Amino acid sequence: MRVVVLGGGRSSEHEVSLVSAATVAAGLRDAGHEVVAVELARDGTWWHEGEELALHPGRGLLEADVVFPVLHGPFGEDGTVQGLLELLDVPYVGSGVMASAVCMDKVVFKELMAQAGLPQVGYALVEAGRERPSLEGLGFPLWVKPARLGSSVGIVRVEQASEIDAALDEAFTHDDRVIVEASAPGLEIESSVLGDTHDARVSEPGEIVLLREGWYDYEAKYTEGGMRLQFPARISDTARALLQETAARAFAAAGCSGLARADFFVDGETVLLNELNTLPGQTPTSVYGVLWEQSGLPYPDLVDELCRIAVARFERERALRH
Repeated sequence: MRVVVLGGGRSSEHEVSLVSAATVAAGLRDAGHEVVAVELARDGTWWHEGEELALHPGRGLLEADVVFPVLHGPFGEDGTVQGLLELLDVPYVGSGVMASAVCMDKVVFKELMAQAGLPQVGYALVEAGRERPSLEGLGFPLWVKPARLGSSVGIVRVEQASEIDAALDEAFTHDDRVIVEASAPGLEIESSVLGDTHDARVSEPGEIVLLREGWYDYEAKYTEGGMRLQFPARISDTARALLQETAARAFAAAGCSGLARADFFVDGETVLLNELNTLPGQTPTSVYGVLWEQSGLPYPDLVDELCRIAVARFERERALRH
């Protein structure tokens, strides 16, 4: 297939996205596909081979059979680019507009998961310019996070009540919706999901082991020596089975398609869902691809399958009457 790979974007994760896009492109070439690279600049313009692209609704994109967006954060994995690709009328890898938007907003996602009966940590929404809800009962330490950013950007760990105002001020520089979460004991465990909405499979889980003081922040994720992935995760068979079942249920409840990374806290037999990332990092060391490699699926086969899932979904949806 002729695959257009989108990298870059307007978010603070622009550089990581470019690295991810290069990894995807290499995997696609190894799988025998033709790769066409498109870079989304920080100002929002789209570029191909040194020329700015003009996009025309209903006309596809550079004669692509499928588009593979490898974008992180706002204006990339939040449903905006997905909506644009829908208007261009071209198949694309990953979740659609609604699921992308839902999973990007941590509060909306948690409310949906609560409706599905999936176990999570306690949380509260704080909005700029509105009365702050009671945070009693969440305990300390707690976590203050912009509701609609990825890769741990803007997150502050709060040890005592006197630190909450400063943490909220920091989060509000990134987003006017902020989630405050209770801490969860146990191990940080992640698994990779692959497939269509109600027909997805889940990789063997891996455990995040920090190699420095602190927590699993942006630097730990993307700086060499910040973390290592323990595989297999040091959890019981019962917890492993529950985690994989929960990941598949969350993927379906959110309406996801193609891929997602599911993040959990596991303490003994207790498994708490943290979030789904619908366009997880694809750098050479990123967890999503590594977990599938460890589970027996080579990376070129993984990206090939993602493209085929995207085309099948496109053909199915285009057969519907609107």
